[in-house]
Amino acid sequence: KPEVVRGAVQAVQKINPDVHVLCGAGISTGDDVARAIELGAEGVLLASAYVKAKDPKLVLIDMAREALKGWERRA
Repeated sequence: KPEVVRGAVQAVQKINPDVHVLCGAGISTGDDVARAIELGAEGVLLASAYVKAKDPKLVLIDMAREALKGWERRA
């Protein structure tokens, strides 16, 4: 839910703007990574999507590329 990520980022920054907010739930695709960053997260945590992937290297490359796109759209 975009509003949850955006709201959490805003709440944390209001309390302490030096805290780096990471999104750690619901990250399954590169698009999820990009959206989390666009919504204000500074990064993501990976778990089952990466561990269960048939080709973890390919998943990681895709997620890294999408993270860069998210940062570009956020700027």
